[in-house]
Amino acid sequence: MGGGLIGRLPRGKYSPPSLVVYKDAGPQSGARVFLCLPSDHRLPMSASLSIPHGIDRDALLRVVEPVVRAHGAEVVDLELKPDRGGWVLRVLVEKAGAAAHKLSTRDAAVDLELCSEVSRDLSPALDVVDLIPHAYNLEVGSPGVERPLRGAADFARFQGQKAKLKLRESLAGQRVIVGIIEGGGAEGGGTIRVSEGGRTHEVPLAAVERARLVFELSAQPKKAHKPANRQHKQRKH
Repeated sequence: MGGGLIGRLPRGKYSPPSLVVYKDAGPQSGARVFLCLPSDHRLPMSASLSIPHGIDRDALLRVVEPVVRAHGAEVVDLELKPDRGGWVLRVLVEKAGAAAHKLSTRDAAVDLELCSEVSRDLSPALDVVDLIPHAYNLEVGSPGVERPLRGAADFARFQGQKAKLKLRESLAGQRVIVGIIEGGGAEGGGTIRVSEGGRTHEVPLAAVERARLVFELSAQPKKAHKPANRQHKQRKH
């Protein structure tokens, strides 16, 4: 599969870049395609890792996590999903210790060099285990300012920030709640408190289907980050 030139990249609010490796299933030969894209796409808010049935998610994590840790980072999210007529394996990472130290999304963001290094090591590792039977694109990047929230620890970490929750079932007539995380999470016994206008919702963590942070412009927004752009060529035999 050959790689073409990237045109003008999307611009806007701050969002760390990701590195995309275009690859096919099966043994690799020749050079790979590396394209640097901004991580400003909005991710699904599934409460669990988004891997289709038939793919061994635990085995996939056993391959991904050691490679990410070896580069001083930790896995935030891992998903395999249809994307623009193909499939994408998206690996979102942040600095090692970011969760334990409750770093902000900006402080936890990794740089393009780390994404590149993870991609270069992870791509051949995935080829060896051959867990995904069809062609796919590999993306490695930071989750950005609208990062997914993946459980109690994330809600506790981002207390005081705005979030969007999609519920499995209606709560007080609502299936979508957008408000400030007031408490709960790891300290809330399985319940999250979210303030929405003049109301406070007590949301069972098990009732959350998807959740992510919501970006809000500050009074003095910073200049948008302009991603780098690199390209190599890949051929399949």
